[in-house]
Amino acid sequence: MTEQHISDYDLYLFGEGKHARIYDKLGAHLRTIANTDGTHFAVWAPDAARVSVVGEFNHWDGRAHAMQGRGVSGVWETFVAGVGAGAAYKYEIATRDGRMLLKADPYAFAMQLRPDNCSIVASIDGHEWHDSAWISSRAGLDPLRRAMNVYEVHLGSWRRPWDRRTPPFMSWGEAVHQLIPYVKEMGYTHLELMGVAEYPLDASWGYQVIGYFAPTARYGSARDFMNFVDCCHQAGIGVILDWVPAHFPRDDHGLGQFDGTALYEHADSRLGEHADWGTKIFNYGRHEVRNFLVANALYWMDRYHVDGLRVDAVASMLYLDYSRNPGEWLPNRHGGRENLEAIDFLRQMNNAVHRDFPGSLTIAEESTAFPGVTAPPEHGGLGFNFKWNMGWMNDTLHYFALDPIHRRHNHQLITFSFVYAWTENFILPISHDEVVHGKRALLAKMPGDDWQKRANMRLFQAFMIAHPGKKLMFMGSEFGQWQEWRDHEQLDWYLMEHAEHLTLYELTRTLNHLYLRAPQFYGSDRDHDGFQWVDPDNAEESIWAFQRRCTGGDEGPAYTCIFNATPVPRDDYPIGVSQRGQYRKVLDTDEARFGGSGYNKQGAVESRDEGRHGYPYTIRLNLPPLGALFFSGPA
Repeated sequence: MTEQHISDYDLYLFGEGKHARIYDKLGAHLRTIANTDGTHFAVWAPDAARVSVVGEFNHWDGRAHAMQGRGVSGVWETFVAGVGAGAAYKYEIATRDGRMLLKADPYAFAMQLRPDNCSIVASIDGHEWHDSAWISSRAGLDPLRRAMNVYEVHLGSWRRPWDRRTPPFMSWGEAVHQLIPYVKEMGYTHLELMGVAEYPLDASWGYQVIGYFAPTARYGSARDFMNFVDCCHQAGIGVILDWVPAHFPRDDHGLGQFDGTALYEHADSRLGEHADWGTKIFNYGRHEVRNFLVANALYWMDRYHVDGLRVDAVASMLYLDYSRNPGEWLPNRHGGRENLEAIDFLRQMNNAVHRDFPGSLTIAEESTAFPGVTAPPEHGGLGFNFKWNMGWMNDTLHYFALDPIHRRHNHQLITFSFVYAWTENFILPISHDEVVHGKRALLAKMPGDDWQKRANMRLFQAFMIAHPGKKLMFMGSEFGQWQEWRDHEQLDWYLMEHAEHLTLYELTRTLNHLYLRAPQFYGSDRDHDGFQWVDPDNAEESIWAFQRRCTGGDEGPAYTCIFNATPVPRDDYPIGVSQRGQYRKVLDTDEARFGGSGYNKQGAVESRDEGRHGYPYTIRLNLPPLGALFFSGPA
């Protein structure tokens, strides 16, 4: 029994790379035809000699349900009566050179948990959403002027259940009751989730995807994930997914050589393979491949209401010679190294996302100086909302790893990021990549004895909050985990039984909530007028100071932020300010409640009529060792 579920117009749009909801057509969809329940299957395999859908329902016999080709479109489809939700299946593809392949469905809504790798017929309809107020509010907000402080989470190792289940992962349902309240209490605005789309190897953390349209079975069903996102929104928390359009794994059941030819990838390894990662590169110049990826980006926002996508490894997409030696890559049609097809794809994806889902975010992990990553495509940019500031991350971590005695010789590591801080819309990232593979945990990177390490950590966190740009912190750093991240174990939550880590937790929570209530720290991220140096040049004493202020009509008092990166306290230190009056202390990272020495006793100070640092007035402060002070005013 066959009835066309896919119109000629659908096929035309798909062939043009412009079918925004192709996931409603390709893949497995429960249907009723002529009063008979079953599943309609459709797959793109233009060079196949024959395609069949196989499963237990036909004893994996490809002769039972051969699919009908739809001409030059390369799409094959069929309806199989009696096949319902939960049925496992694959496509049996006979190649033109006589091979027989078994492939998972690229558009499947669900897949089996590894090591099994079949696709599963699933309905993702039926969840009753309760986040309309969130979605409506999101559409009317300017993301550049709103608070954004992201908590990056690998759910499989955030916290593990105590019941020794197999697999040993927290479920989305448990995360509703544990992760969401924790994030809310800590004052984060967004969750960034690693490894949501299905992947075969735990150790890849979800960055080698097979099931682009299938939430991983590790944590529950598609509806479980929908409910988790819904509950996040009701709690006022945005959800960002790590998204991986840069490459895909070689697994036999995956996208590689899908119909016996290089279908999703390039045939030439100089274009189609990442030797470093052992993965294949998408052929962004092929319309149907580009459609697969663009529609996938839209799918997560359409069906799962996610608020944004953090696009992984963008630099590897932009450059044809990425991590390649001479002779191992092919130039573009102009003889250059830029991947023109990938650039066009990224612009198309960003345009589609922002057109169809106002207020949604796209974020580039991009580590080069490629121009205009966050500029609009119509102005020659790529169209992302934000870009990770990898330069800030590298310089700042380098600086804070130095013994304080050497910091005076490396002061530019602090000041240089302000030279380019407004060239893109930046997020300051301390991600999983910075606390794994021998790089050590954030606290362990800090120099000195245990007290000094924690003091340096507090100083670092305050600098990160005060620096222009949105924020991202990987799980475990907020309470000072000593060991670097291990994906096969939960975080070291037992550390929270010790005062030294509870005080770091308290500092993180305090900083996050200060950031939330102080638009001086987020409302002017894109405006250079929201930042003003006060004391950038005191390299000898490793001290620096600046102001953050509101712009755009919501002025409020400026925040003056002072940082002392040595263990030497400085009494009566002069700081220039622009107005006469009283300045109130709003943060001191050296407070006893944060594990500090409590050196500074100045709750408020009066300005003096003496000029300093180019300002007409001065406040004099007792700077704590390895500490940061924030003063606001005058009131």
